[in-house]
This record gives sequence, structure tokens and C-alpha cells, in this order.
Amino acid sequence: MAGGTAAHAAIQRNLIVALGKGLRGKPCQPYGSDLKIAVAARPIRYPDAFVVCTPVPPRATVVSDPVVIFEVLSESRATDDFVTKNAEYRATRSVKRYGVLQQAKAAAVVFSRKGDDWVSDVLTGDDAILRMPEIDLDIPLSEIYIGVEFETGTAVVPDQDQMAQGS
Repeated sequence: MAGGTAAHAAIQRNLIVALGKGLRGKPCQPYGSDLKIAVAARPIRYPDAFVVCTPVPPRATVVSDPVVIFEVLSESRATDDFVTKNAEYRATRSVKRYGVLQQAKAAAVVFSRKGDDWVSDVLTGDDAILRMPEIDLDIPLSEIYIGVEFETGTAVVPDQDQMAQGS
């Protein structure tokens, strides 16, 4: 989303860094909003982050088979993220998981494919783990929200173990 908030940009950056670190050396690769995805019922979308598990040619501008997709929730576009995009991503057979990350607190609503069903799960708090078995990766929400200041004026700060892992 062009013209987003500092929190939006920080969450997006942290997510892409965590995905990149966790997927290093694996066949699945993360991308940000510079690359387009083709989804059902709409020619393209620019999600905040997504993961593809098939080779992407270097000059590609559109990917047609994302596996995991993320949007950072914007209050002005909440209906679009939870209703319109949710329906499009659900209808796109390659998509196995769709996460909507909150800006106001460390929380996410995650939709995933369970057979023919599309089920949701709510994650809240720094201790919550974003589990993505489709790409064999788990990320603590605390990693996604490092350095993000919430309206209360508090920010998620990495603990010593997280800082040691990041170096």
C-alpha cells in the first residue's frame, strides 16, 4: 500500500526479513509489494509480502502461484483485506495461507486451507507463533513487531536470544 504508516512499513520490513532468514537455502522465496501476483477474479494484487515455492524468472513482474500471502491491515482498507482480498486469495488454489497483520498491536488473523475449507485463527501477543507448515517455517509475532511503537507508546523490543539469533 503506497502512502502507508511508519508502523506499516516496519511490520512489512520485519516480516520480509524474518521470511528471508527462515527460508534461506530452501526452495520457497519471499517477495514484497514490488512484485505483482495474479489472483482469481482480479488481474493483479500487490500484497505486502508473499512466498512462492516455484522458480521465478529474474525478469518476471507477475507471479501466478503464491503459497503464503500477507497484508498489513490498514483501518481504511480493512473491508478490502478481510472480505475482498480474502475471497480472491481463497479462490486462488495455490494459496494455502493468508495472514492479516494488525498495526495497533502484535496480532494477526490467519486464514488457511484445510481440505476444501478456509479456516481462521487469531494470534495475539508477543508469545504467539505464526506457524506456516506449507513452507516449513514458524515465526514468533515478536519478530514481526520488533521496533514497532503502538499507540500506547510501547514498542516490541527483541530479547537477548532474538538479538543473538539475528546476528
